Amino acid sequence: MRKDRNLFQGNLNKKNYFEGWYYKQVSTNGKTAISFIPGISLHASDPHCFVQYIIVDETLENGISTGYVRFPVESFVWNDEPFAVKIEDNFFSESLVSVHLESVTDIISGNLKLGPLTPIESTVLRPTIMGPFAYIPKMECYHGVTSMNHYLDGSLEINGRIVAFSNGKGYIEKDWGTKFPKNYVWLQSNHFEKPDTSLFFSMAFIPFYVRDFLGFISNIQLNGKEYRFATYNNSKIKLSLPSNDTILVTMENSKAKVKIFGKAEHMGNLQAPVLSGMDKTIKEGVSGTIELELWDKENNTHYHGTGSMAGIEIVDAEDLVM
Repeated sequence: MRKDRNLFQGNLNKKNYFEGWYYKQVSTNGKTAISFIPGISLHASDPHCFVQYIIVDETLENGISTGYVRFPVESFVWNDEPFAVKIEDNFFSESLVSVHLESVTDIISGNLKLGPLTPIESTVLRPTIMGPFAYIPKMECYHGVTSMNHYLDGSLEINGRIVAFSNGKGYIEKDWGTKFPKNYVWLQSNHFEKPDTSLFFSMAFIPFYVRDFLGFISNIQLNGKEYRFATYNNSKIKLSLPSNDTILVTMENSKAKVKIFGKAEHMGNLQAPVLSGMDKTIKEGVSGTIELELWDKENNTHYHGTGSMAGIEIVDAEDLVM
């Protein structure tokens, strides 16, 4: 495992392997969200690289559009210092997104400068959001959070219309391994009333050698402080699904308690990795809402806010209810 988890963790000789980065951007006026997922799938039946995207915008039919643009494996080029991934005419780094994509339904081009990034806190025992599980070999899926919150500069031309992103918000995370969990939930937003507030949450059944276990990870940045809730730090969790497009989560540990209510909107189809390749269709929205309530036990403070343009996935999650 490479120390800087945002770097390409694989190589082109790996088998039954995927890796992808998730770049989310919200426009200056907060009305357009677009996420790009550059990645590579090295499964024997269909090796290729790709740039996947999801757009939410009021000018689109049904308010949403998604696409999956394929390229040959040879188009995937990466660099370590500084980190960068290039797929044909599309470039992704920690300071720049440059895209020139054309799918059946959309044409997207432009350049966005990123930064400064806001990484999560890390230690030797918690090198990534996965905590000590980051060191365990041969897990089916590893997860990293590169930036919880950063500003953007630039614009994108989306289907002939210029959309301004300067002073808009960005977020970056990534996944790599053999496949996604078979059932999981994922929530993300950094569009709260307080601009430095950002939230990430995920929960899934994790195959772990002889048995599965229910694992969750969450990171919240608020008022210059980070709150971590996870299986590995003895946090407790309750999760319910009031409806097909809503999720209610309560987590608590010795330092804080949090209540999260997420409601998805404008769900679109994305492709996710399984053992046969990028063959599973999932639903994701990037324009949902998240109501966040947090109690800081150490400082005796309370926060209540609402996040917009929230990323939400609820994938076969009935077994996660507890």
